[in-house]
Amino acid sequence: MKILFVTCSLVHGGAERQTITLANRLAERGHPYHLAYVKDDHSQLERLRGASGVHCLNARRYLDRRSVAELTLLVEHVKPTHVIGVNQYGLFYAWLAHRLSGSSAALGVTFHTTELRTLKEWVQMAYYRPLFWSADWLVFVCEAQRRYWNRRLLRGRRTDVIYNGIDVEHWTPVPEGTREHVRRALGFAPQDFIVGISAVLRPEKNHVQLVEALALLRGRGIPAKALLVGDGPMRGAVEERARSLGIADHVVITGLQQDVRPLVGACDAMALCSTSVETFSLAALEAMALARPVVQSEIGGAAEMTRPGEDGFLYPVGDTRAMVERLAALADPAAAQRMGRTARASVESRFSEKAMVDRYEQALKEIDGKRSRRGNVRKPAGAY
Repeated sequence: MKILFVTCSLVHGGAERQTITLANRLAERGHPYHLAYVKDDHSQLERLRGASGVHCLNARRYLDRRSVAELTLLVEHVKPTHVIGVNQYGLFYAWLAHRLSGSSAALGVTFHTTELRTLKEWVQMAYYRPLFWSADWLVFVCEAQRRYWNRRLLRGRRTDVIYNGIDVEHWTPVPEGTREHVRRALGFAPQDFIVGISAVLRPEKNHVQLVEALALLRGRGIPAKALLVGDGPMRGAVEERARSLGIADHVVITGLQQDVRPLVGACDAMALCSTSVETFSLAALEAMALARPVVQSEIGGAAEMTRPGEDGFLYPVGDTRAMVERLAALADPAAAQRMGRTARASVESRFSEKAMVDRYEQALKEIDGKRSRRGNVRKPAGAY
């Protein structure tokens, strides 16, 4: 198989990370790929391995005719067996180039979004929806997402659910000696209860809620501290809220990190406070693989990932007191360690990268088989 992936950009985000991982692993299995990205943000470019070609379309506007023409020429030159758009904007460009080139490739889309946040996005979905209907293959990343969008009449000719997966050999529990060293370097005491969050400091990630939960935990006499791994536009607001609650000395913000594993491993528990956007969090899976129990808002596919009381906890979105109750249960080191071990086992058995790539590869082969049986007939080129 020869695959062309089309993404909006290579920005640091879950959909982009998952796409790069999938493309790299398929290349290792003998399926060469090209990747085209519409907007010139190449933050994860260095993660691409084994690509036959990487192409920035450098679109200057929402629909850039020059960029569409460039992608169309790429499809004609590469002659892929599959063209895969990533999310609705990637699908938009993939569909146009697929149609204009007259390609006989199977057209697919991997969809990582559960909720649209603005009226503009909902209006856009009105004309994206027929593109999904025309796709040979639509992949959702959790059952909750599939149910949500099926109720809104979003489906492809074939629809699958394939969970995100992570490399369980890379995301392995941090040795105890390393964990203690990192905690000391960050100024934490052995008895401190460290709650971490690994995410860009953006409004929808809701870091302020963790700061407020921290103040309530400390009010209960729990020696809680927060470790915020990352940086972003909400940093100032987070720091101001910590100061206003009198706990600024108990909140550590690391800034952006190349390798978050030692920092996540230094925590006793991880939190995911998102109010929207999350569909099937890679950050939560990574924490679980590092044997850290995760307390996350019940959004997207969180309930499919976490078994409450066994490998983590869920709480209603925005309910800080409920979040505090779940975190307080993990202030017991024995409980946190037991649930962390179970979380690691859960990722190994249900959400490994290998299992994810196996499912994608099998589905791609099945779709390729159907395409071959259709006789590989070229369609007439269209216009836009």
